[in-house]
Amino acid sequence: MTDLRGLHQVTDVELSSAASTAANTEPVAPVFLAVFNAHVGYVCQTLRRLGVREADIEDVAHDVFLQVHLQLHQYDASRPLRPWLFAFAFRKASEHRRQARVRLEVVGAVDEPPDPAPSALEQALRHEALQLGHQALAEIEFNQRAVFVLHELDGCAMPEVAAVLEIPLNTAYSRLRLARAAFDKAVRRLRLQRGDS
Repeated sequence: MTDLRGLHQVTDVELSSAASTAANTEPVAPVFLAVFNAHVGYVCQTLRRLGVREADIEDVAHDVFLQVHLQLHQYDASRPLRPWLFAFAFRKASEHRRQARVRLEVVGAVDEPPDPAPSALEQALRHEALQLGHQALAEIEFNQRAVFVLHELDGCAMPEVAAVLEIPLNTAYSRLRLARAAFDKAVRRLRLQRGDS
């Protein structure tokens, strides 16, 4: 997996300005590198949340950013960047799932870099909660999961979610409702399996 520590973070405002300039005078490469460096972690995390196996995340992220590079000139700088990137990640995760070699979603341990501040117990509890969350996400139907991740985890407004996924707003709300119910049910079942109360 790509080492994400120490990457330069670029804000949407900086990107918007750079994209406008690039569209008029510069090649896309510097803008693309800024987008990649600032958002590769987000894209990898999104792919993980959409059920891409840990071993495949780097390859699928590569495919995502290849498409981003090819279509960067079409980016509307007046809109938020992350939902635009999510749409690429969603399509590539969907393609990846349809491949013959990827038939079963396996959610293993999440490799999170250790946080130096919390105690070992706090780290263990956090890791367990993340693992539980990823396992519960894996049980949500894929299209419902996309709405859930984009709205609940990434904080996008529902109209933006519907626009990114190219679905009617009512469909997006329906999928969100079903995803929330499925997530809650999966968490309860997984906790019972673990013997949690």
